Amino acid sequence: MANWVYPLGTAAEGKWDISIGTSDSGLEVDGWAHTGLKVASLAAGGGVGLDAAAEERIVIPLNGAFVATVDGQDYPLAGRNSVFSGPSDVLYTGSGKAATITSADGGRVAVATAPAKASYPTRLITAAETPVELRGAGNCSRQVHNFGTPAALEADRFIVCEVLTPAGNWSSYPPHKHDEEKDGETNLEEIYYFETRVTPGAPQHPGPDDAIGYQRVYASDERPIDVAAEVRTGDVVLVPYGWHGPAMAAPGYDLYYLNVMAGPGPVREWLISDDPHHGWIRQTWEGQDLDPRLPFGR
Repeated sequence: MANWVYPLGTAAEGKWDISIGTSDSGLEVDGWAHTGLKVASLAAGGGVGLDAAAEERIVIPLNGAFVATVDGQDYPLAGRNSVFSGPSDVLYTGSGKAATITSADGGRVAVATAPAKASYPTRLITAAETPVELRGAGNCSRQVHNFGTPAALEADRFIVCEVLTPAGNWSSYPPHKHDEEKDGETNLEEIYYFETRVTPGAPQHPGPDDAIGYQRVYASDERPIDVAAEVRTGDVVLVPYGWHGPAMAAPGYDLYYLNVMAGPGPVREWLISDDPHHGWIRQTWEGQDLDPRLPFGR
């Protein structure tokens, strides 16, 4: 079975803390073809470059402010203090374009990618323009930033969003799949990039390295997959197929994940099937209040 879990440091390459599935990635994952992710930690005045390639990209500040340069034009990205501070400006570069990313004060930046054939214009999506969705209810409440979904962004292949889950809540739940083309479902690979933090106001604790979450992936057909991973800031879980969820925020620790999805199907749309054993959970949300800790960044 291929390796689907990459703890921080295990997918590093050159200046990149993470380089998986991209046109220039030296890390080859069997059976992985439609999505990619790069993450870099830049010192003050530092930068990274991306050569032109047949892939579309979206630049996402995780913490700090950046300038992305595409076709000779600078796009300032206001950024944020952390992924838990609310949405950030992001930049869709389109396909076949080189880009550089620099930061005056330093920070951490992600670049989501997908192989693309059609070309769409470079577009800056500001934090104020980002659609913020509060999904679920009770201890299944979470916050979704839909800057790279079909309703918000004109693109060729990928669907990109980020999800924030308060401590103790279950996200990406009930378990669901999107691994075949059929009525009501699209075939999409999915990347989960995680960050965690000790929830604000917590009593004295050993340190941020103890902030944990959990991710579950399991088989939906004859293809074997069985992931039950403890995740921390900088870890990546790949979902090539199968039921996935929950992504669990452990009590005391808030959970963030960046999702990158794309697939071989003809339609760019996120259509899912719930695990029939657990789909009934959605009905229990009726009449429940949203978690009052949401939204993050208010």
